[in-house]
Amino acid sequence: MASIFTKIIKREIPAHIVAEDENYLAFLDIMPLVKGHVLVVPKKEVDYIFDLEPEVLSGLHIFAQQVAKAMDKTIKCTRIGVAVIGLEVPHVHIHLVPLRTMDDINFTRPKLKLSNEELAEIAERIRGGF
Repeated sequence: MASIFTKIIKREIPAHIVAEDENYLAFLDIMPLVKGHVLVVPKKEVDYIFDLEPEVLSGLHIFAQQVAKAMDKTIKCTRIGVAVIGLEVPHVHIHLVPLRTMDDINFTRPKLKLSNEELAEIAERIRGGF
């Protein structure tokens, strides 16, 4: 069965997409740790990051770097934090989290509940950073 991320890639369910190329997709986390929390995924569905082919793994990180630079330009934060957890969704994904404090990347904290309008505005801002 396809992961929720594959359904987003195939446009079967909506998402606030901030960047895309032929191999990768970046979109806002709908249950973010902080405003601007982005998920970066390969379009090829693979469960575990270290099972990716080397060129896909390196390409994923290069794509994530481009997204992080756009986030840096458009979101007020000290830097962009990076995390790979890989337990909730069986599809490789990198979390890009705008950081002001170390606690901003604490995955045990309650997640934010943002409106669709707030998410759309954040996504538009990030897209403007490219």
